[in-house]
Amino acid sequence: GCATDWDGLTCWPRATVGEVVRVPCPRFFEEITNIHGKSFLQRNCTQEAYWSEPFPPYTVACGFDEGSSKGPEDQKSYYSAFWRVYTAGYAASMTSLITALIVFAAFRKFHCTRNYIHMHLFVSFILRAIAVFTKDAVLFADETMDHCLMSTVSCKAAVAFFQFSILANFFWLLIEGIYLQTLLLLTFVSDKQYVWWFIFTGWGAPTAVMFAWVLTRIHQQNTGCWDDDENGVVLWIIKGPILLTVLINFIIFINVIRILVHKLKSQEGGGSHSSHFLRLAKSTLLLIPLFGVHYIVFAFFPESTGLEARLYIELGLGSFQGFIVALLYCFSNAEVQSELKKQLCKWQYQEYLNFTYKHRTLSRENSPVNYVTQLSLLEKISPKRKTSGYQNGVTTV
Repeated sequence: GCATDWDGLTCWPRATVGEVVRVPCPRFFEEITNIHGKSFLQRNCTQEAYWSEPFPPYTVACGFDEGSSKGPEDQKSYYSAFWRVYTAGYAASMTSLITALIVFAAFRKFHCTRNYIHMHLFVSFILRAIAVFTKDAVLFADETMDHCLMSTVSCKAAVAFFQFSILANFFWLLIEGIYLQTLLLLTFVSDKQYVWWFIFTGWGAPTAVMFAWVLTRIHQQNTGCWDDDENGVVLWIIKGPILLTVLINFIIFINVIRILVHKLKSQEGGGSHSSHFLRLAKSTLLLIPLFGVHYIVFAFFPESTGLEARLYIELGLGSFQGFIVALLYCFSNAEVQSELKKQLCKWQYQEYLNFTYKHRTLSRENSPVNYVTQLSLLEKISPKRKTSGYQNGVTTV
């Protein structure tokens, strides 16, 4: 029979002699042609155990006009430019998040429940950036790679890690919303007792979902690198929990706004404690719609719908989400800015003291008075001078 074949566009499965294999057009043709709906190609395994040419040809079956200005090479350069944009976005996000983590970890003043939750959110975004770089390196680094045979443990692990990082993002954003709700409702309860529950939910829930997804993939759809189109059950194992977190966060979003409006009208809280709530609320309430609304918009449509819009939102704008998180929770925070200014002034003062001390020491060592003192000491302790003085005393007698 004919072996599995990758023709550069489509993977053709193994076939027996005389068998006709039918596969759908590659999905990216929809973006070139703007023709949506399933179109199919066929190949025949000949008597000599060779594959025939695809019929109808790609240009006919997939609706692609060779004279079109938007050809595969143009599309390739477009995706290459897009890759550079989201790579720069994830690199900027990872750099800013690591810097924010160091700031929160280095200063004891920032060691509190609120910032611990922020730090876990930072880690989830750092993992997402690492997962994107890993996935690109494993799946797309080699253009000559045979994608029919691309079904290794490493590539499946890279895709699973990528899915886990996205789940962790949404769950930790949910934790941010729940924490804000807890602060507003349970004013007199210590928030420290909730920290371990938050950590367990933020990392435990994505781990459980991923475990279920991996098992389902292995037993029901163990094809390729697990990055192909998924059937309904496999798809909703990941999409369902993410959609649930977004909907819960949306409910929290509405409820927190209601509570804040009520508190501001009644003026129940005041001072720094109230301003602390407002600062946290502004950041969290901005993130919830920013990171969740687009997922609700696309959740109920097929994966092929609005592919270009998905790319812009989920990869283009999504790659800078980590940078926005670091900016809102760390770099634009007045407490952080004040503490960094204090530390900078302290370092500058310490440098000034070190410089003054070195300058005084050097001046003292080079002083003429210091040389006279050293000569007088040398005269007192010199053995030759003591001996000559003794001999002079003997001759005088």
